[in-house]
Amino acid sequence: MVRTVSIAVADRPRMISADLFKNKVIRDAQVIDTDLAQCIYEGLITGGYVKKGVLTDKYYEDKQNGRLEIAEEAADCASEIIAIIDSIYDSRSMQPENARMNNVELAIDRNKLDSREFKALWAKINARSVYTVEFNEAELIDKAVAALNKDLRVAKMFFQVEYGAMSDIGSKEQLFAGGSMAGEKINSYQAEARAGQSVKYDLIGKIVAETGLTRAAAVKILRGIAKSVFGQLVNNPEEFILRAASIINEQKATVIIQHITYNKLDSVYDTAIFTEPGMKGQLGVNAMAANKHLYDYVLYDSANERNFAEKIDASNEVAVYVKLPRGFYISTPIGRYNPDWAIVFHQGKVKHIYFVAETKGSMSSLQLRLAEDAKIHCAREHFKAIAADSVVYDVVDSYTALMNKVMG
Repeated sequence: MVRTVSIAVADRPRMISADLFKNKVIRDAQVIDTDLAQCIYEGLITGGYVKKGVLTDKYYEDKQNGRLEIAEEAADCASEIIAIIDSIYDSRSMQPENARMNNVELAIDRNKLDSREFKALWAKINARSVYTVEFNEAELIDKAVAALNKDLRVAKMFFQVEYGAMSDIGSKEQLFAGGSMAGEKINSYQAEARAGQSVKYDLIGKIVAETGLTRAAAVKILRGIAKSVFGQLVNNPEEFILRAASIINEQKATVIIQHITYNKLDSVYDTAIFTEPGMKGQLGVNAMAANKHLYDYVLYDSANERNFAEKIDASNEVAVYVKLPRGFYISTPIGRYNPDWAIVFHQGKVKHIYFVAETKGSMSSLQLRLAEDAKIHCAREHFKAIAADSVVYDVVDSYTALMNKVMG
């Protein structure tokens, strides 16, 4: 009988693929910040998407329903992150397949790029903008202190020792999925390790880097929280910093919504952002053939996006549309925001001809995080500034919702 021992630290399994995942995120998704790669990885664990090195049913369900949540900081490269997750954790990605049949590289349709309809749309949305935010810093500090006292909880580190026995192996898939292991008992132990003088943490510097606040504001916030809340720092300093910064950013987002203003600049985006090479996908996984798209294929991030693209591609009211590349973005105080779709409708068939859409799996405001909601608000203000009422920007969860808005 073979005995095995697995250890989990800080209520998350320490998986052998952690470093591999972070290295691939940095290389393949072009994420430069190792802390961001760590944040993405930890989000998979706490979100219930990975358990004992295997993707969970929750991952597949949320991915299928368009509810998959990746760290907000990596929203502009979500499709690359999802592809990396599948390639590392999904044993099915190791199965051989006909690459020539399934892998595609997007090619732009020059006729659509030069068409009267698309040129008219592009002339209305290609302007850049600059924002100003005027708010009382004391207001943000007070909101952040109250939210940290209410919501910041950092568990003490512990580890689990799980004992089990390996039974007969029925198949390779069963072995990889852990089905050959039968657990017998689990013991949990409180970790004695604590943050001490041998490990130095630039707490203020890290909070400043994660939130964009001044050092003075960060100090006031940390001094303002309850002693018992601040005392959690010794339990797990890294977790304390990440959770505290996230809560502060959420409060920052609410303040931004109330006080941000956008102004149009003279500089514009060039159509060269549409002709940059290298956009690739896999048919049936994250790519579909299209007729009215600016490219011959559409890359999608979720089942909901795929369904949306299928409907607008078949719509008689649509003249041309494009899934906007990452090079097209709106600057916001909480990071760059890349809208999903730009759509041109035929004149005379709808009330609003030019539409920029963000697609979400659910329209429930409770499911839109504050930071995400703030970026959407910033986008609305941006398009008002550069296009007035000639372009409509809105969030939709389906083709039907889109048509309800453009039909007026």
